[in-house]
Amino acid sequence: MISLALRASALLLCLHAARAADWPQWRGPDRTGHAPTGAAVPEKVPAEPKFLWRVPVGDGLASPVMSGGKVVYLDNQQGKETVHAVAADTGKILWSAPLDDTFKDSQSTPGPRCTPLVNDGRVYAQSCRGELKCLDLRDGKLLWRVNYVTDFGAVFIGEKGTAAGAVRHGYDGSPLVDGAHLITVAGGTNGEAVVCLDKKTGKTIWKSQSDVPAYAPPILATVAGQRQVIAFTVDGLIGLDPVGGKLFWRVPFKTTYGRHVTTPVVSGDVVAISSHQFGLVGTRVTRAGNEFSATPAWTNKEATINFSSPVIVDGFLYGVGPAKNLVCVEMATGRTAWTKTGYINTSADKAHASFIVMGKNILVLTDSGQLVLIAADSKECRELGRTQISGNTWCNPAYADGKLWLRDAKELLCVDLMAN
Repeated sequence: MISLALRASALLLCLHAARAADWPQWRGPDRTGHAPTGAAVPEKVPAEPKFLWRVPVGDGLASPVMSGGKVVYLDNQQGKETVHAVAADTGKILWSAPLDDTFKDSQSTPGPRCTPLVNDGRVYAQSCRGELKCLDLRDGKLLWRVNYVTDFGAVFIGEKGTAAGAVRHGYDGSPLVDGAHLITVAGGTNGEAVVCLDKKTGKTIWKSQSDVPAYAPPILATVAGQRQVIAFTVDGLIGLDPVGGKLFWRVPFKTTYGRHVTTPVVSGDVVAISSHQFGLVGTRVTRAGNEFSATPAWTNKEATINFSSPVIVDGFLYGVGPAKNLVCVEMATGRTAWTKTGYINTSADKAHASFIVMGKNILVLTDSGQLVLIAADSKECRELGRTQISGNTWCNPAYADGKLWLRDAKELLCVDLMAN
């Protein structure tokens, strides 16, 4: 007879396997752009991609996610930001739910921009205008909602003059889950910038700081021996206590339009962010007792990243440089290890690519819809294969079990990368 301990262990293994087979949020299970350790990953990209299904979609720049056998994505349907769930294996529509009125600025089409988050059978979707809704993953039923403007005193004025951050282009940074809590950059400038909510009820747990939100999503990371929320706002880079919201450290970064988009990445005690105006910057966080210090570690202008979030492998950062090139930068020093042109759509004003670390390799989806596999090699850029997989796209794909879900301007696609 199987012991209770063995049964519990088997259940935990099953649950772990289920989580490992999901891509439930922005940049994957832990927000780093890494496929889970032990996940099946392709050693090459197929010359002729095997498309399992494709469905038409409306305007939008929000990336799809996959959890519990469902792909969740957002688009513009008749002037409404709309949340959809489709079957991951067939693309069959399961439900749709309105989120908010669409928002349009001068630089893009009207439609959602914030990647949804799926956790414990709930979908968290944030609109450009600052409406945050929690929906049931089974049927799209509304469970709770908050609004950053009416509930937290944020100011949303749309694109106007030289307004900075989310007040100019909308709320783009996806919230994150920490245990029983949901943490988001709401942007209230009277102590309600970063807000922690009960993920089941939407009740406010704590509020902190008065920063104007930019477009970068917050992350959770352990830096200088302390687990913390790291947020890149219009006002700067900050580290907060995830338990009560206490400010651990702050580094000011002010730019003309507050176009701070890149997701912070961490290697050791160095946090790297980038913006078009001040370059790629490393900040070193140290601790003495209960006090934290954050000091500039390095700046690399030649590897400036505009709005494409990089990945870290073995202490090296891989991203898109200002010359529409791939760059590899040493996180400890800021030194450019290598740079390589010929990957990014040269007709675009703003170069973009999405990165997924797959074991010893990196899968790159360029803004022209090319899928490229390169070695995660800090000595040189070694291409292992490429194929055309979609139209132009600025959206990050979701990956699990050898399958890639991605969208371009017209379609949501499912591709089997493990097919021979």
